Amino acid sequence: MTSGNSAAARVTRRTVLAAATAWPVRSAFAAPCRTLPFLWGAASSGYQVEGDERAADIRILERVPSTLFREPAGLADDHYRRYREDIALLAWLGFNSFRFSLEWARIEPEKGVISRDALAHYRDVLRCCHEHDLVPCVTYSHFANPAWFAAEGGWEARDAVDRFLRYCDVTSRALGDLIGIAATFNEPDLHKLLLWGRPGEPAGKQAMLSEAARQCGSDRFGYYLSGDPQRVEDRMIAAHRRAIGVIRSGPGQYPLGVTLAMTDDQAVGPPGRRDEKRRYVYENWLVAARESADFVGVQVYTRNLIGPAGIVPTSASSEKTAMGWEFYPDCVEGACRYAASVARLPVVVTENGIATDDDAQRQHYIRSAVAALERARRDGVDIRGYYHWSFLDSYEWSAGYAPHMGLVSVNRAMQARVPKPSAALLAGLKLPGSVCWKLVR
Repeated sequence: MTSGNSAAARVTRRTVLAAATAWPVRSAFAAPCRTLPFLWGAASSGYQVEGDERAADIRILERVPSTLFREPAGLADDHYRRYREDIALLAWLGFNSFRFSLEWARIEPEKGVISRDALAHYRDVLRCCHEHDLVPCVTYSHFANPAWFAAEGGWEARDAVDRFLRYCDVTSRALGDLIGIAATFNEPDLHKLLLWGRPGEPAGKQAMLSEAARQCGSDRFGYYLSGDPQRVEDRMIAAHRRAIGVIRSGPGQYPLGVTLAMTDDQAVGPPGRRDEKRRYVYENWLVAARESADFVGVQVYTRNLIGPAGIVPTSASSEKTAMGWEFYPDCVEGACRYAASVARLPVVVTENGIATDDDAQRQHYIRSAVAALERARRDGVDIRGYYHWSFLDSYEWSAGYAPHMGLVSVNRAMQARVPKPSAALLAGLKLPGSVCWKLVR
C-alpha cells in the first residue's frame, strides 16, 4: 500500500506479535553504558513547529466550528522543510542537544500504513543532528496522534496499546541506531494535572469532540486531553512499559524514559492536600518509570501553593508570565527533588521556560532556574540535562501563536529566525562534563 505518493509498507503480523509480547526486564548484569555529555539544549515538538501536518488529530480539532483552539497551526515554523538551518543554528548558538518529536501521524498517516518517506525524513533529521554534534533527544509521542487513532477512541480504544507498540517497533527499527536519548510520551499526566482541584472540563470541550467525531464519520474522538483520566492513564502506562521493551529490542543503545508535566507543589499548612495531588497526578507514572526506565523527564514552569482547600491563588501583586502563571524559576529545584525521590532514577529537565515578550524577564528566569538546578545537583540530586522550552517561538496548542516561549523569534510571514539575547545567555551557562548511563536491559 502507499501513503499518498509515498512508498509505504504494511506492518506484518510478526511485528505485531513481537511488539505485543515484549516487556522490559531490569537486570544489573552486563548493563550497557552510554556516555553522553551533560545535556544542554532546547526543545520542540513536531506539530508545533513542522507545519502542514494533515493527518493529525489536532488539525481536525482546530477547524471544527466549536473549536477551543485560538487558531490553526497552519505552516507553523515550516521546520519540516527548514530543519537543517534550524539545527545548524542551535549548534552555532553553543548547545549540545536538540529535543524534538517523531510524528506518529506522519509515519502512520493511515491505519496500518507506514510512510517510508516520513521515516527517511526523520532519519535525515537525526543525521543532521550528528553532523552538528548535537545529541538527538527524541520523543515518540508528543500530544498529536493520527486522526484515525482518535476516531477509534484514542487511548480508550481496546487496541490502543497494540497500535502504539506497532508504531514504536517500526520507528525504532528504522531510526534507533541514530537516537541519543528518548522518551516514550510527553506529559501523559497532563490531563490529570489540569483536572486536579478544578470543577471539571472546559465548557465547550465535548461539543468540539463531537463535531470532530462527526467529521471523521465516527461516534467518538479521543485526543490527549480527553477520555476517562484513570482509564487513559492505565492504558498509557501499559503502553509505556511495553514500548520500552519494544524499543530496546531494536538497534541502538540509548537511555529511555518518560517526561511528566509537573508543578513545584508546596504545602501551605498541613501537607495532606499536596500529597493527595502528588498521588493522583504523578505517583503512578513515577513508579512506572522506576520499574522500567533509565530516567524521568521533568517539565516544570511554575509552582502551586496547596492548602487544605486546594490550590491557593497567587497574589495579585506577584510577577506573572504571559501565560498568567507565577514567575517562579526556582520551581526546577523542587520538582526535580520530588521526582528523583520517588522515581529513584536520574532526572533530565526536558522542559522549563517562560512565556514573555520581555527577553530581559526570560534572562532573569534562566539565570535563576540554572542556579536552582545547580543547588539540587550539589545536594546529590542526579540531574543529567536541561532543555529550555522552547527553541523557536512556536504554536502553543489552544493558545495559538500568542505566547512567545522561544529562545529564537520567528517571523512566520518570512520564516526568518532571530536569536534572542537569552539564547546566548543560556548557551553560555552550559554545565560541563559527561555521564556514563548504565542502561537497563
